[in-house]
Amino acid sequence: MWPAKSPHSLPPGQYGGGRKRIFIGLMVASCLAFCLVIFAFLVLPWLVPGGVMATWLPLLSVSCGLAVIALLAWLCATLIFHIYTGRRLPGISWVRHVLVRLFLPFMESLGRVCGIGRTAVRRSFVKVNNELVLAEGVRVPARDLLLLLPHCVQNSRCRHRISPEPDNCRRCGACQIGPLLDLRDRLGFRLALATGGTIARRIVVECRPACIVAVACERDLVSGIQDSYPLPVFGVLNERPHGPCRDTLVPLTAVEDALARFLRRDDAACGAGERP
Repeated sequence: MWPAKSPHSLPPGQYGGGRKRIFIGLMVASCLAFCLVIFAFLVLPWLVPGGVMATWLPLLSVSCGLAVIALLAWLCATLIFHIYTGRRLPGISWVRHVLVRLFLPFMESLGRVCGIGRTAVRRSFVKVNNELVLAEGVRVPARDLLLLLPHCVQNSRCRHRISPEPDNCRRCGACQIGPLLDLRDRLGFRLALATGGTIARRIVVECRPACIVAVACERDLVSGIQDSYPLPVFGVLNERPHGPCRDTLVPLTAVEDALARFLRRDDAACGAGERP
């Protein structure tokens, strides 16, 4: 019987049309490419004339190479099954981390060769990551959840410095920092703004959250998800009506939905009950 699809599937519209099939297809193609390269190096010693086949080294090389190919195939198949069904398997976090670290840069290059832009690959990766994080069933107290925002959410004409202290915001309504602070006050999670990847990593180390909801562009989300492993990071793509890194917008509905998914039910219900 064919396994049922994951109940944690997310709409592609939230990810600029990003679909899991892009990530899965490029991951399979990358695994096949690596396996073919390994196989070619294994076969080469056997083709060299002069009695090489009589030595023990090619036999050992082939045995080790075939074991590596089998491992790559198993890792790829395991992750595809987890992505498709949403079922947790033993060691799946390790499998996901190894494949993402090993294959994602190569997948981006392979995508360009196949006519798939880097942005589309990254959006697909963020969507897959989010569904896998949801499949873990993480629920944390509000104090252990961090909402990490880029500094470019602040209005570019604002004179008040709110990074690294967002409470310096006057909540004038010129940007979305005010509504997000109101949401923080209501639900009790932690909120921080980062001016770059280094600052974001420092914030995570200092706050030591159990779960992160991060709002950023595709590039920063991908690097943040990789750098924060094994912490679960749920990525929300920002909106850039004025171009990158200037007066960007936070999809508030998507953020509230993400927070509700990870907050313990009593915390989420308490915050919902206090809404005007």
